[in-house]
Amino acid sequence: MKSLPSALLPVQHPSRWLALSLALVALTLPMSARAQERLLRTLTVTGQGRESIAATLADVTLGVEVRESSATAVQAEVARRMNGVVNVLRSRNVEQLQTTGISLQPNYEYHNNQQRLVGYIGTSTVSYRTPSNEAGAVIDAAIQAGATRIDGIRLTASDSAISAAQKVALQAATQDAKAQADAVLATLNLTRQEIISISINSATPPSPRPLMQRAEAMTADATPIIGGEQDVQASVTLEIRY
Repeated sequence: MKSLPSALLPVQHPSRWLALSLALVALTLPMSARAQERLLRTLTVTGQGRESIAATLADVTLGVEVRESSATAVQAEVARRMNGVVNVLRSRNVEQLQTTGISLQPNYEYHNNQQRLVGYIGTSTVSYRTPSNEAGAVIDAAIQAGATRIDGIRLTASDSAISAAQKVALQAATQDAKAQADAVLATLNLTRQEIISISINSATPPSPRPLMQRAEAMTADATPIIGGEQDVQASVTLEIRY
């Protein structure tokens, strides 16, 4: 039997291709709807976590202030006193010791609207870090060595303690978010399925707590400085399918 020329072969009708395409579209539509339903059936909750840690460190800024009739005398006395203060601080093995300020300015008196130069004021300040339970004794020693001013004390925790507390606070925030979701879904007779997304909103380290103290208030006894506690807070948001 002779084969028919290709031009004489039966051609599939275009309507068959159209029907097949429509059938494929029909099959995909229910899946798309189910996917949309899965996306719509989600619950978003935000949990909070908190962890308290001891403020075991004190960041202290102190220095000397001298008033003399001449700039040379001021600078000489400032240098003498500050050298004594620095030597004491180094002997106490303080950390992060550094100079934070040096100044020299004229000192004027005003009488009957007249300005008169009476001398100069010189200052020099340093900052350092020490354990909070030793801070009072170190400050008293610095004052005995020549310090005349305390510009500030900030109480804080160590970096390692803060990092560990942040992780604990994040865990607590995540558990809190899950517990909130379960409480809501259980009330509605629904069940938590998979977690769609996780957002860490914050894991905030505590701000150092300032403590101001005047040098004139120091006594012969060690000045008590109590570190207390600081709170590390965290926030986590979960998107949960149910």
